[in-house]
Amino acid sequence: MERSPLVYKIAISLIPGVGTVTAKKLIAYAGSIEAVFNEPASKLEKIPGVGTFLAKKVTTPGIIEKAEKEFGYIQKKNIKALYYLDEDYPERLKHCPDAPIILFLQGNLNLNHKKVISIVGTRKATERGKDLCNKLVSDLAEREHNPVIVSGLAYGIDVCAHKAALKNNLPTAAVLGHGFETLYPASHKSVANEILKEGALVSDFMSYEWAEKNNFVKRNRIIAGLADATIVIESASKGGALITADLANSYNRDVFAFPGRVNDNYSQGCNRLIKSNKAALIEGVRDLEYIMGWDPPGKINKPVQRQLFKELSHEEIKLVEILKKHGDLPIDSICLEAEMPVSKVSPILLNLEFTGIVKSLPGKVYTLISG
Repeated sequence: MERSPLVYKIAISLIPGVGTVTAKKLIAYAGSIEAVFNEPASKLEKIPGVGTFLAKKVTTPGIIEKAEKEFGYIQKKNIKALYYLDEDYPERLKHCPDAPIILFLQGNLNLNHKKVISIVGTRKATERGKDLCNKLVSDLAEREHNPVIVSGLAYGIDVCAHKAALKNNLPTAAVLGHGFETLYPASHKSVANEILKEGALVSDFMSYEWAEKNNFVKRNRIIAGLADATIVIESASKGGALITADLANSYNRDVFAFPGRVNDNYSQGCNRLIKSNKAALIEGVRDLEYIMGWDPPGKINKPVQRQLFKELSHEEIKLVEILKKHGDLPIDSICLEAEMPVSKVSPILLNLEFTGIVKSLPGKVYTLISG
């Protein structure tokens, strides 16, 4: 019996001990997803980073059968399976080294939407935190940015972000820390049903996988990877929101945090992100617009006349010349070219932004403003 190629795409995620990076390596060396399961272990073990132990795991009994069962489940439930080499796989996520081989999506939402932001925070949100979240989402809608709002459907800031998106008619995606046979927390079932009308539930877990603690840490990479920017509303000194922020930084995505008073427990994490230069300080939608380069629709961009080089410092001129030579560059490339640490380059670039010479783009990329 001929199997659907999707069965093999699901099966590779079921191989014990084989994570995303190794799975992609197996596919690349074998030539196709089907070939991975048809190659002898003696050939697979020669692939760098695989070895004898993992090569034998590919032939673990029952994997294909489990994949066929999962295939039947998603067909019955009308769940889409997005394979990482497919055109409709989220482009932003595809560029993350640990992006899942296959992503399950229930609902009708384009994850390659022009603007996507993730909003995260503590599960014990304060009224201030909820107000900040509601105001930010409301302003994004009012100024016609209409981004997809991504979060994790957890208590606190997560569910607040989803509800605010629904209230303002913005598309929203909830990334789950489990499969589709269950929903955690169960009390958010009604919100999940509303999300399905105008958005999607997203997961890289098999339908039967339960909401275990480690799964929520794992799903945070998808929350960060799907978005242009991650915004932390509130966070204690430790928590999942900070993990998501760290992941977003590792993917070279923009991170924002709302500051709070030094003695507020659920501002400690945000303040620390800002203090350690891991997040830009945000007070409202205009800060997001400025750093992301998002002009409200209908606004005419009037280029600012650059200052003369003689008014710039030697280091500022150096960075301008690098951008003039190479064009748009991420901050890490600028640091390499300038042979300067990011702690020094970042404030120089910020000053050049204030003077209208450079502009920051999504992904911490910088460009010269023509003028």
